[in-house]
Amino acid sequence: MEQMTMVNEQVEVKSVETPEQVRSGSARMRELTPAQRRAVMFAQQQVLRARAAKKAKDEHQAALARMWQEEDAETARPRAMVHRRETVGEVKEVSLRKAIGHVLRDLRTRDHKTLREVSEKAGVSLGYLSEVERGQKEAGSELLASISESLGLSTSQMLRMVADYLDSVEA
Repeated sequence: MEQMTMVNEQVEVKSVETPEQVRSGSARMRELTPAQRRAVMFAQQQVLRARAAKKAKDEHQAALARMWQEEDAETARPRAMVHRRETVGEVKEVSLRKAIGHVLRDLRTRDHKTLREVSEKAGVSLGYLSEVERGQKEAGSELLASISESLGLSTSQMLRMVADYLDSVEA
């Protein structure tokens, strides 16, 4: 129930609580039709689901951030130095195909991008990009240019990185 009074030409609305409303927290629900009650309950369920989905997404993002921080901490030292230590006393030869794949995967993981993101941006199938990164497929020049651009580099920059990687492995 509401009571209205006029105070200096302004309408003031006061809420008068009945004992029934004070006792019951769902007084408003009693005034609703069954269809309206279902709609309210459905909306409340949707809000709860949205909150749960947001919480799950936030937890997933936090886990990814922790994983990336750990990975960045492990790879803080230069990769060229790691390869030189591994190959002391022996000459290790790497094919150009495997060197290109190694560099592409390294660039992608440093940018925290997934295979799917890069493949969609480059216009290459996910499986083919995976095979190129593993050194199982030979990539053509147009494909390398497209992948490089999707990683934010020019083809020449990427090829320089491949050359540096080959030098570090063979040194």
